[in-house]
Amino acid sequence: MLVLKSRDTSLLDSEKRTLRSFFLLYIFFSFVIIVFSSIIYYNSQKELMFEKQNSKLKKYSSKLIKDLEYMHKNFYDGIKYPRYANFKSAIYDSSGKLIFSTLEYNDVNLELTIYNTHNKTHYIRLLNSFYLGAMYVVIEIDNNLKNSFYIKTIFFGTVLFSIFLITGYFLLRLLLKPMRESLHLLDRFIKDTTHELNTPVSSILANIEMIDRDKMVEKNLKKLKRMEVAAKTISTIYDDLTFVALGNKTKNRNENIDIKELLEERGEFFKTLAESKKIKINYDLKSSYIYMDKSKITRVIDNLLSNSIKYNISRGYIMINSSQNYFSIEDSGIGIAKEDLNRICQRYARFNDSEGGFGIGLSIVAAIIDEYSMNIEIKSELNKGTKVSLRW
Repeated sequence: MLVLKSRDTSLLDSEKRTLRSFFLLYIFFSFVIIVFSSIIYYNSQKELMFEKQNSKLKKYSSKLIKDLEYMHKNFYDGIKYPRYANFKSAIYDSSGKLIFSTLEYNDVNLELTIYNTHNKTHYIRLLNSFYLGAMYVVIEIDNNLKNSFYIKTIFFGTVLFSIFLITGYFLLRLLLKPMRESLHLLDRFIKDTTHELNTPVSSILANIEMIDRDKMVEKNLKKLKRMEVAAKTISTIYDDLTFVALGNKTKNRNENIDIKELLEERGEFFKTLAESKKIKINYDLKSSYIYMDKSKITRVIDNLLSNSIKYNISRGYIMINSSQNYFSIEDSGIGIAKEDLNRICQRYARFNDSEGGFGIGLSIVAAIIDEYSMNIEIKSELNKGTKVSLRW
């Protein structure tokens, strides 16, 4: 079952959905590329920072080792472990046990030479001689460059991402240009076609109505009926194409319309088409009124009836019901697959290649019910039929 309310099914929305899908995919891959690039940039900058700091830290460690050597050779009671303004330090024995430390963070990894931890840089140097029982000296300095790397990485990543977004947007618009032109040509074709169809279709229908059928032999009467079916089919297509071409450019002429009377009138119009497939149209109508443009509600009814005939089975039926603020059209046709229900109101969507048509009928219905804030409910089951209900 499908329930539609306030649904826009224009070509422009299809174009927007296509643009949005491509754009989101483009953004995702751009984001992934920028993230990996940022990680590579940050790691390269970190290595560069370590290289720059390495000589300074080696100098600091040499100073500490020199002072440790002095303390070892000139040890006396009261001698103090050296402190420095530029760095902090610690000494560890051969088993990795702390001997003395002025570090802020003593969770030192003695297996590394240089690394960052807690916004600090630790530098580890192995002693050639064991001064004061120490085998390792550790130098600790503030890592002031780390935050600046983060800021630079985020800034350049954001700038690059913005460039990707702008470039992607214009690139996608350029790629969609052929589709825009195709849609424009299609709409132009529809407008030209409707203009050329008007006069001959009206003339054919008028002349068919004037023919005296009582004086015709059965053979010619059947031929006339086939002509009438073809002419009414073209007439219905013409009305749909006219609506598509003009859209909502025409001013609505709203009036109180008797739905019961209109359903009977349109059922009679499609009677010849239904009889050509031996389809019986049944009625269960109660009086009901709606305030809207008559040509538009006629387009809704005509498209629903046309589909009920087109996708019905031979010797099938159509049931037309109406009551207060409601009418429905049910058929014994081929039905619609569940996976197709959500797309049946898209313009040019077709799900049965064996039947003709442009695939615009239900998109017109959806546009009109949206304009008048009506509700449409579509129930369908394959090989059992379809029921379309409208409420207002």
